[in-house]
Amino acid sequence: MVDDKKVKSFVVSWDQLHRDARALAWRLEGMQQSGQLWTRIVAVTRGGMVPAMIVARELDIRVVDSISVRSYDEQTQSDPVVIKENVLQDSKNTLVVDDLVDTGRTLELIRTLLPQAHYATIYGKPLGCSFVDTFITEVSQDTWIYFPWDTALRYVGPVRGES
Repeated sequence: MVDDKKVKSFVVSWDQLHRDARALAWRLEGMQQSGQLWTRIVAVTRGGMVPAMIVARELDIRVVDSISVRSYDEQTQSDPVVIKENVLQDSKNTLVVDDLVDTGRTLELIRTLLPQAHYATIYGKPLGCSFVDTFITEVSQDTWIYFPWDTALRYVGPVRGES
């Protein structure tokens, strides 16, 4: 479990996630105009499914697959394990999309299965940024990102005065 007193929190709303996923699509579109062509997306479940859907829409990519990797149990990270891998075929022209690269262990594992793919995430932490080809926003390693599917509306006290 993450100790909330030692970890910064970054809460991402649905609107922010949508804006950031579109920003990722814009950056990737620039690469496509430079000659890189993706014909399919592989979403890393579960966090990469929503960003992958948005990127697929924005880039008009109709083939969207998924690869399932388990590396977290709530907020506890463990060794990544592939639990669904029937997407394994030629990875050329494949764009792998996830919400976040933290330590990079998940993407490192997937890269062994899809070595020629391009790896893109919305958020990147310093330990994992070298495992991703494209990302939008870097956050500190000690920041826990709460995605919209992880949260509910509730009162949060001010930063000043917290112990």
